[in-house]
Amino acid sequence: MQQEATPFTPADARHRLVDVPGGRIHLVEQGTGPLVLLVHGFPELWYSWRHQLPALAAAGYRAVAIDVRGYGRSSVPDDVDAYRIGAHVEDNVAVVRALGAQRAVIVGHDWGSTIAADSALLRPDVFTAVGMLGVPYAPRGGMRPSDAFAMIGGDEEFYVRHFQEPGRAEAEIQPDVRAWLAGFYATLAGDTGPASGDGAVFFVPKGGRLSDRFVAGRPSWVTDDELDFCAGEFERTGLTGALNRYRCMDRDWEDLAEWDGAPLTQPSLFVAGELDASIAWLADAVEAFPTTLPGLVSSHLVEGCGHWVQQERPDEVNRLLTDWLRTLGTP
Repeated sequence: MQQEATPFTPADARHRLVDVPGGRIHLVEQGTGPLVLLVHGFPELWYSWRHQLPALAAAGYRAVAIDVRGYGRSSVPDDVDAYRIGAHVEDNVAVVRALGAQRAVIVGHDWGSTIAADSALLRPDVFTAVGMLGVPYAPRGGMRPSDAFAMIGGDEEFYVRHFQEPGRAEAEIQPDVRAWLAGFYATLAGDTGPASGDGAVFFVPKGGRLSDRFVAGRPSWVTDDELDFCAGEFERTGLTGALNRYRCMDRDWEDLAEWDGAPLTQPSLFVAGELDASIAWLADAVEAFPTTLPGLVSSHLVEGCGHWVQQERPDEVNRLLTDWLRTLGTP
């Protein structure tokens, strides 16, 4: 089904709704050629790829950015179980099939990086290469995630545990979605966040809120109008669908038992901002790349950049993506 474009849609891009086993996925596509599926993270939308869609199209690819289930114009199931990793993998496979393709390169940022990696892990017949932005690949390990998170932070609470409690983060965010998004984006951005990627932003003060450590204002890479658009989408859908990804982490750990410690063997790419605080607490995952990503083509840290790498440094990320894609034997 063709959808009406938003005012922020890149020129020549098309909106569509496609059927998937769990409902419908909204996507925006631009260009023709080999399919590149772009998967956003939290709290983002298809729109976080607005700079990559025209660049990939110009390079000879069919670039497709989705609203992940629970976000934007895609279906928002009520059941937490509907957000298990297998459901997201099924969505991605169904999108590829709905677009008339058999295979695709998949690229993700933040939670989308994990979804992209697990899509390639579970369905290597469909996803022939994987690009990961911001969050490195980390195979399923021996400790249940909730047990690991409980050991982090001392007197303070790791942000994932904060997000996992039903209703708690919603109560913090939804009274003023726009202000919360602006603070979250700014705090994890390279130009406005704490110096040296201070990891304290990932911890909730005792009796406080995650937003207590947010910096003021908004980052330079998102305009007021763009922030209004993103906030409007989340105000319409609420945040529960997006937060349910965090609430499925133990379920994912159970579902991926067969792939415990499994390497991701397809050709891969990793790109992150050097000031991204998550790189510090996921440093062991990056160091393990020779074992966990035997097909790694290249890995890059973008100088002066924070967490929102494809939005903060679109030109550099576009170059890295197209250079990597060409190594795969595509245009």
